[in-house]
Amino acid sequence: MDSNAIAARAFAAMAAYQAEISAIIITGDLTDCGLADEYAELAARLRILAPKPVYLIPGNHDRRETMRDAFPALPAEGGFIHYVIDNLPVRLIMLDSVVAGATHGHLCPTRLAWLRATLAAAPERETMIALHHPPLRTGIPQFDDIALENHAEFQDIIAANPQITRIICGHHHRMIAGNVAQAICYIAPAIAYQFELSHDPAYTLGFVREPSMFLLHDWAPARGFVTHSLYTEPFPGPFPVQLEPEYPG
Repeated sequence: MDSNAIAARAFAAMAAYQAEISAIIITGDLTDCGLADEYAELAARLRILAPKPVYLIPGNHDRRETMRDAFPALPAEGGFIHYVIDNLPVRLIMLDSVVAGATHGHLCPTRLAWLRATLAAAPERETMIALHHPPLRTGIPQFDDIALENHAEFQDIIAANPQITRIICGHHHRMIAGNVAQAICYIAPAIAYQFELSHDPAYTLGFVREPSMFLLHDWAPARGFVTHSLYTEPFPGPFPVQLEPEYPG
């Protein structure tokens, strides 16, 4: 499949969306193999989104060093690509969950300490956390084997910080929602392809060409977050809704 063309359609759909966008967040797997020419291709594709701000973190398909060479403005601390965005209506923490050379994620003591200190710096501000590896069990064994390894430690931190109301991630190539303590966690679908749904631990999951989507997280002070899904592919419509005079509702 032509993943560059698929990504271009997704970015075009985001660029065409007319509502005010405070941030576009890409939670990792920016490339297939973490190669310099792949990041150059991504940088070229991202220009269509200007001037909307785009925030990136790595996934297991990425290489931190090559990613930072391609995007030198990315903050890095202690060798990890994690940082805080404080100038949005909601505080945004971009968290690096990658284990180099592995598919699963893990937050080492250094990253856990950074997260605790970052949360302690603004306990009164509503907060969203973005990371690549899902920090919850999905009931799909093949997914849970490659998720955030120390999800229980992460959940304890979330529970101790009630200002965290939303967690977003990717990695599983399916849209899934669940709770991590008090926070709702959304696993975004993939742009290129999805994995089929099966709860059979002996079954080898295959990929399917289900429609690509991205998630829109809409926040307002009076109600907090509401999340919508938007397809990247064109489809027929909209068509006018016409009601019969006898319609009872």
